[in-house]
Amino acid sequence: MAINLFMAALMLRVLGGTPLGPVAAFLWSLPLGIPASWLAGRWLRRLLDEAES
Repeated sequence: MAINLFMAALMLRVLGGTPLGPVAAFLWSLPLGIPASWLAGRWLRRLLDEAES
């Protein structure tokens, strides 16, 4: 999640956004990464359940 935020901030800089440093990206990724991981796990579990039936 941190690398995605960092790269997105670099791309947004072209449009006039402010840059996001690596440490700030890491700190932002901590609260964002947990729900993203949970959602990805739910999605994967649904795919596995669908494949088993």
